[in-house]
Amino acid sequence: MPSVTPRISAVDTYDIRFPTSRELDGSDAMNPDPDYSAAYLVLRTDAGDGLEGHGFTFTIGRGNDVQVAAINALRHHVVGRSVEELCADPGELSRDLIGDSQLRWLGPEKGVMHMAIGAVVNAVWDLAAKREGKPLWKLLADAEPEWLVSQVDFRYITDALAPEEALALLKAGRSGSAGREAHLREHGYPAYTTSPGWLGYSDEKLTRLAEQAVADGFTQIKLKVGADLADDVRRCRAARAAVGPDIRMAIDANQRWNVAEAVQWTNALAEFDPFWIEEPTSPDDILGHATIRRAVTPVKVATGEHVQNRIVFKQLLQAGAIDILQLDSARVGGVNENLAILLLAAKFGVPVCPHAGGVGLCELVQHLSMFDYLALSGTTEDRVIEYVDHLHQHFTDPVVIRSGHYTAPTAPGFSATMHPESLGTFRYPNGTFWAADLAQRTERAA
Repeated sequence: MPSVTPRISAVDTYDIRFPTSRELDGSDAMNPDPDYSAAYLVLRTDAGDGLEGHGFTFTIGRGNDVQVAAINALRHHVVGRSVEELCADPGELSRDLIGDSQLRWLGPEKGVMHMAIGAVVNAVWDLAAKREGKPLWKLLADAEPEWLVSQVDFRYITDALAPEEALALLKAGRSGSAGREAHLREHGYPAYTTSPGWLGYSDEKLTRLAEQAVADGFTQIKLKVGADLADDVRRCRAARAAVGPDIRMAIDANQRWNVAEAVQWTNALAEFDPFWIEEPTSPDDILGHATIRRAVTPVKVATGEHVQNRIVFKQLLQAGAIDILQLDSARVGGVNENLAILLLAAKFGVPVCPHAGGVGLCELVQHLSMFDYLALSGTTEDRVIEYVDHLHQHFTDPVVIRSGHYTAPTAPGFSATMHPESLGTFRYPNGTFWAADLAQRTERAA
């Protein structure tokens, strides 16, 4: 029987890994053999309505065991909480998780524990949106500005964004939202694709996929660079020839370079008209990014997928270090912290082009960009969401791309729910795929 006051009854965790390294999907200058993976969790309730909250954070394989352990360490903060109170105010749980002094010592607000917090918080938002019967983008866009401000932790960022400024931005952002929502539902949100550009792909595969991207309606592609300059020149030349002069082409070094090297390498590739250089150096090097930005203009500087919290984003913006802010749905402390980051970007007038290269990241981040368009920035100018064509089939509400645009999700929730069959097949190490894989390897070794 459901309890009088429905509560969270369990937090179940799963180590889900996909063998993407075998086709070099996701390969770049720093990560040559990634197995796209999710440290995945399900919030179960005793409400009796069958609704669950699903969330995850992204790794590239072996980090999953550590990440799942971190999520498990948060279980006691969640089990037993009132479902109604949790969904009415996810910010309270976010503050409690971040404020746990024993866990905060491991951060604070960075690394494995902070990503685990983000996974749990995102699962709460998934549950809240399902209970409201709305996709998350719609839940956020319909919310009162005052309530959204109450969900943001302004600690450490008030020198750049005060709560009253955030409230003014959100109130102004509501103007014209109904018309934008109609446009979004009809046309979707602009996307760009990284699928042609993985570093391990042959020139022939790169060319074929780049040509296909243009045929599919994408107006921007991205190439991984940074391992070998001669290879990068050849690959950029092939890609530019494939897409023509009018398609934007971004390049991504995945933190490979020192500052001077980033300047030299980016300028060496400038003849191919890259729209931005992504992660040219360490994501923690704010002044380094500022130096690079000054030296490589008109090529824009973009970063964010490995930026650990709103405080570093604040400093990147204050220092004039980036032209493009690339938030990630699973790197920071979940939806609440990403609301802070979107507000900071709006305050500084910097376009947000989210990172989504990884299992499930496309599914999540589309909601944040769509909210930003409807209720905050009010524009898609120079804004695109990354798209990679991998592993969407494992989700019950996968992204849909039409003519190079994300179609607005209609199913309630955060689009985070995986099919039970996928969980059973790719759970590591005992899922049916990995058990069969181990048996084959053992047989070959015998």
